[in-house]
Amino acid sequence: MTAIVHEAALRMGFGGASVAKGQLQYMIECSEEAHLTVSVIPFGTGTFPGAGHGIVQFGGPLPQLDTVQLDTDHGSVFVDGEARVAKYRTVLDRMEACALGPSKSRDLILHVMRSL
Repeated sequence: MTAIVHEAALRMGFGGASVAKGQLQYMIECSEEAHLTVSVIPFGTGTFPGAGHGIVQFGGPLPQLDTVQLDTDHGSVFVDGEARVAKYRTVLDRMEACALGPSKSRDLILHVMRSL
């Protein structure tokens, strides 16, 4: 699993400082798992593909069954079909290219956590 998060989400502090610290600590722990990658798009990156809404791709051994979930103001929208899912895969690849690598992402999450 790969999670790509913008730095703004790390700094929102929902639930207060102690809750935010716990959430960030959990992200750090998850990022150390071999099957999970957590990448952060830092401030200063500017505009990036996919900015403004959540995108989740569900994939498996049969690509024709892959699905993308888009989070909108009106609820979730599910996209399927190989060509349509491939377009979102390109967006996610470009988002990942804008993000810090796993080690630098972990360092940034730790820095934000310590600043709360």
